[in-house]
Amino acid sequence: MAQYPWETSYPVGVKWELDVPKKTIHQIFEESCVQYGNRPFTDFLDKIMTFADYREASDHAAAGFQKLGVGPGVNVGLYLPNTPHYLIAFFGILKAGGRVVNYSPLDAARELEFKIGDSETDILVTLDVLALYPKMAAMRGKTRLKKLIVGSIADYLPWPKSWLYPLAKKKEISPWPRDEWHMSFKDLLDNNGTYLAHPVEGDLWDEVALLQYTGGTTGLPKAAMLTHGCVVAAMAQGQAWTAPNTVAGTEKVVCVLPLFHIYALSGIMLGAVKNGNQLILYPRPDIDMIVKDLATKKPTFLPGVPTLYTAILKHPKAQGLDLKALKICMSGGAPLPVEVQQSFEKLTGATLIEGYGLTETSPTGAICPIDKSVRRIGSCGVPMPGTIIEVRDMDNPDRVLPPGKANVGEVCIIGPQVMKGYWKKPDETALVLFDHPGSKWKGLRTGDMGYMDEGGWLYLVDRSKDLIISSGYNVYPRMIEEAVYEHPSVEECIVIGIPHEHRHEAPKVFVKLKPGTSLTFDEMIAHLKDKIGKHEMPVALEIRAELPKTPVGKLSKKELKEEERAKAQKTDKPKAA
Repeated sequence: MAQYPWETSYPVGVKWELDVPKKTIHQIFEESCVQYGNRPFTDFLDKIMTFADYREASDHAAAGFQKLGVGPGVNVGLYLPNTPHYLIAFFGILKAGGRVVNYSPLDAARELEFKIGDSETDILVTLDVLALYPKMAAMRGKTRLKKLIVGSIADYLPWPKSWLYPLAKKKEISPWPRDEWHMSFKDLLDNNGTYLAHPVEGDLWDEVALLQYTGGTTGLPKAAMLTHGCVVAAMAQGQAWTAPNTVAGTEKVVCVLPLFHIYALSGIMLGAVKNGNQLILYPRPDIDMIVKDLATKKPTFLPGVPTLYTAILKHPKAQGLDLKALKICMSGGAPLPVEVQQSFEKLTGATLIEGYGLTETSPTGAICPIDKSVRRIGSCGVPMPGTIIEVRDMDNPDRVLPPGKANVGEVCIIGPQVMKGYWKKPDETALVLFDHPGSKWKGLRTGDMGYMDEGGWLYLVDRSKDLIISSGYNVYPRMIEEAVYEHPSVEECIVIGIPHEHRHEAPKVFVKLKPGTSLTFDEMIAHLKDKIGKHEMPVALEIRAELPKTPVGKLSKKELKEEERAKAQKTDKPKAA
């Protein structure tokens, strides 16, 4: 008999009870390397590397990191796109006993500076490309960063691409000095591969493996402490859910989503590790290359965000290609439009399912069954195995609301994948984590609004109050507002998300100017260029004589959101014939 209502919607062969192995992430990696040895693990621009190749390279990375002082309690940064360097360094850091800190290549200089100090990063790995190296090199002397390890894409390209790359991409490569502050990635690996496996007192399973930054909805970014146990639980959940529809050791998985993001890191990369599958790595989202590879390399699993599926549908060559090798496509990061889902399934014959989660849940929470016959339009799915999802009263957080569309409340996720807390922020941790009387695992107050139906299907009404989801990335208005406020003409500022054709949502800035001053959209963008990331850049500016305020005098976004929503609805109305 089912313990929870959502179990009746589970795929055949999938149970809610979950066996989470008490192992570290790198232990599972080692086991897969032994089991799948010579099976291809990555295809990077046609360079094939096996599980055995990565086992050997990560051993050398672990030894190299230990020579630099990496061990328990030491945090090492990764500032990388999707290249073999990321995987090798990731497992090398964990084997050495350290923690991984993920840095986004989209971060502006001030965000990088903050994260280096906040996470206590002294060693960081990057590439010699103009989009990355100069920004991190600028941190020298301004931050605590003591060693910058620099790789090249040419390190892991097949011949003759490895020889031609420095010539063909000369304008995209950044020179760097050979001095005591720098180290090449090749030199990091130049050792005999012998490292000391660090036993840690207590439960290693509960030790922090990742510091994964998330902005929340207010204030500066904060790092979710994801333990080995959190991530291993997420790996087990993903394996349990897809097992009836996949064959371990045979699948090919598209990895175009950035590995610095928890969705790609946990759900894609580590999912492939757990199941012995091959990753097709893309250093950037080249839609022409992706469409070509869908037809020629025949991947079977395509995880993405809605904008990826829209781009494939719009690509001129997609309609004429045989894409029937695809089995499962997984959408996350932003709501999936029904028309995109249906059109993509018609094009490929694959099942496109939607999921919901957060950085704080490693990132799994809810997911749709792969069986289309049980799909419920508008729902982001049912709780993952081992997971309880409750909708709680916003005014009384201890009260669980009954099922029903009228009972909208805060979505709370309880399960083994929930983070340990926020790094060095006990007060903020206490606001979101709670003990659950019916589970041994912690519960997380997500800040997202939704409701459940009688069958345990979750429907999201709105994301966290101020959060903007732009092209699948979290954009936090507070960060943009603080940067806008630095312009000398700005007296008051509000940033909200507005509908956007390509990005789903994008930031719009409302400003009240100081008397006698002016500000154009182009001037604002120029001002923001070195202060926020490209994904955070506003698409519109509106100057107002006054900005709305609450009765107590606080700036209010509610009225502006309602105005923009009304504009969007008016625009979407069908025109009379």
